[in-house]
Amino acid sequence: MAFADRREIARSRRRENLARAKELMAGTLLVALVAALAIRNAVPAEALAPAVVTILFVAGAVTAGFALVCRRDRLRTMWFDLAGSLTFIGIVLSVLIEPEQTIGLFGLSDQPE
Repeated sequence: MAFADRREIARSRRRENLARAKELMAGTLLVALVAALAIRNAVPAEALAPAVVTILFVAGAVTAGFALVCRRDRLRTMWFDLAGSLTFIGIVLSVLIEPEQTIGLFGLSDQPE
């Protein structure tokens, strides 16, 4: 009966979806990296980390919004997983940021240090 079992031979759709999710995550992180490199000249060096975290949070929010629009359950779950991953990466990076760096995003204040 082992010869009739074709589970190992037949290509499953689940493996294709997992590969697509990995490619999508890699592509999204690549876009975030390119965006961070593009804004490197626009923000001061000490404000770059908060800007990257903001980009990750915005990408996570956009991805979650796209997941809400998506009708298929399997794709919807994949988009929500991607949004959660981007948000989690943003939270982990935000832990490493000092509060003074975040102030650099909003400009200088009139208060003395």
